[in-house]
Amino acid sequence: MKEIAHGAVAIAKAKGASEVAVRAYRVRDVSVQWRDGKIEQINESTTRGVGLQLYVDGRYSAVSTSDLRPDALDVFIGDSVAMTRTLVVDPFRALPDPKLYAGQASVDLKLADPDYPTVTPETRRRLAREMEEASRSVPGAGAILSVTTGFSDTRAEMLRVTSNGFEGGRVDTSFWTSAQVTVKDADGRRPEDWSAAGVRFIGELPPVAEVGRDAAERALARIGSAKGDSTVLPMALDNRAAGRMVGALLGPLHGQVLQQKRSFLDGKLGTVVGSERLTLADDPLVVKGFASRLFDGEGLAARRMPVFDRGVLKTYFIDTYYGRKMGVEPTTAGSSNGAWALGDKPQAELLADMKDGILVTGFLGGNSNGTTGDFSFGVQGYRIRGGQIAEPIGEMNISGNQTDIWKRLAAVGNDPYSYSPGRTPTLVFDGVQFAGN
Repeated sequence: MKEIAHGAVAIAKAKGASEVAVRAYRVRDVSVQWRDGKIEQINESTTRGVGLQLYVDGRYSAVSTSDLRPDALDVFIGDSVAMTRTLVVDPFRALPDPKLYAGQASVDLKLADPDYPTVTPETRRRLAREMEEASRSVPGAGAILSVTTGFSDTRAEMLRVTSNGFEGGRVDTSFWTSAQVTVKDADGRRPEDWSAAGVRFIGELPPVAEVGRDAAERALARIGSAKGDSTVLPMALDNRAAGRMVGALLGPLHGQVLQQKRSFLDGKLGTVVGSERLTLADDPLVVKGFASRLFDGEGLAARRMPVFDRGVLKTYFIDTYYGRKMGVEPTTAGSSNGAWALGDKPQAELLADMKDGILVTGFLGGNSNGTTGDFSFGVQGYRIRGGQIAEPIGEMNISGNQTDIWKRLAAVGNDPYSYSPGRTPTLVFDGVQFAGN
């Protein structure tokens, strides 16, 4: 990979590119899907290739190929440079200033499991089978119609080389288990739910039986779900569902939408946009994190950045291209791991404090307008009565504006969801509008 990447840089320069960045990669994916007592599907793929960012006479293009034969690569790059010369000049396109490459953290992020080669086909099938068996062992399993489980693993290698002095690589592994369960309701509906767990190191997977049981218990708890009355109530967002709402808040922080005036957070840097409970940093240096990195997609050295501090917006995600267009210093090309200022209570205690409200455990469609902040989401979950989970609810909607709802953030749990880069905890909001009957 190193020889191919450096060779591609040399070819592009010889063909007339003023600058070039090359990303060489190799990825192996294996997945097993098990459904109702037997193998449903097995997939295995290995892909490799190179992607080039070409800067030619003030013009820019991004191209890629999987044909890495020397002669083919030479022709491909030559044709790509020629094609780039036909494009419109863009004075803002250039590689990052090399000073932005400096200062990489000297930390072992532990992203690659040396035991990856020990995972066998038999192991994959066994884990998928055990998840189904666990799903069908829970009380009330007679109502289960179908169970689909899966195990997947990935090993990815990547090397980035630029013509202005950057070279950096990484190796990642990940292992995922998942289960989805469909049950029958008395009225003929078929509620379903899921559970999953993922890790960087195979030895750290939780017992797969827990994943299978959790999926079944969640699905069975959906039986009897009904639309509730329209109301205004406190809302608790389950930690694994909260990422949908957080994503709608973070999306408008990126350089492209800011530069194009399509962000409701444009011009809000340094101002209060949420309650004092909203403190969130972007941390790419989390050991074994799913979005951890020593450098971003452009090669900029990764560093922890505050995003919100007690409700105050502290930073945007701006790459070098949009930084030049906006006349500001770049920060990073994209977000990584979420690092929350956690509260001191688990979800059960937050619900007890809430007394009367709705716990949202999943979203059913909807959208958030990044330009205005207006949102409307379909939700499902449970009514909270007397601080306890009561009947399941579904087919309801929440609506409002991002600039308002985040100021209603009343509590943050101590339970970050570890199977997502966002690592969102349970979030409690006051006075949310629910539309139902």
